[in-house]
Amino acid sequence: MQRHLDQEIATLKDKLLTMASNAETLVINAVKALVDHSDDLARSVQEKDNIVDELEVEIDEMAIHLLSKAPLASDLRFIVVASKIAQNLERVADEATTVARRTLELNQEPQLKPYIDIPRMAQLALDMLKVALDAFVNRESEKARAVIPRDKEVDGIHKQLQRELASFMVENPKNIGRCLNLMVVSKALERIADHATNIAEEVVYLCEAEDIRHGGKKQ
Repeated sequence: MQRHLDQEIATLKDKLLTMASNAETLVINAVKALVDHSDDLARSVQEKDNIVDELEVEIDEMAIHLLSKAPLASDLRFIVVASKIAQNLERVADEATTVARRTLELNQEPQLKPYIDIPRMAQLALDMLKVALDAFVNRESEKARAVIPRDKEVDGIHKQLQRELASFMVENPKNIGRCLNLMVVSKALERIADHATNIAEEVVYLCEAEDIRHGGKKQ
């Protein structure tokens, strides 16, 4: 019985990693579409979001099925955490589609400023996501804990960019449309880092049975 349950849990894990790979690719392509002014790539991101949505539904169904088998406490935590990670990955994909949607609008006008901060934010957020997922796969709570403080760096870049864009709008009202779109893009990337942090916190719970969300023991 336990061997069969272990196999099903391994299948759940594989599906979750497939979902993660798809979500990461959407973020990468959304930012690339912005930097390269590619409408086709932006539309592709929007079209492929449904793949991640479908995987989330499949993972939830698998999790419910596994929970009905009254697993051991450690397996129970894994199943619950996997479901929560799937929710965060679905939202990561949603943020990628937000970037893609705003890119299509930004591409209709001349570029307002060099895209330096946005790719940097995206890379930091994706690095956080990768480390959090690696910690999940290998059940390494210390690696997961190390992800959490990195969120402040992304927050700092986001706030700086918001201030810069706000000043552009004050200087010239013609910049308002482009600035607002870039603000939304920046916020989307900041949220991706938040979701990576959420995943890291879930990994700590998986490994240590300790809930560190909402001001718990994160250090």
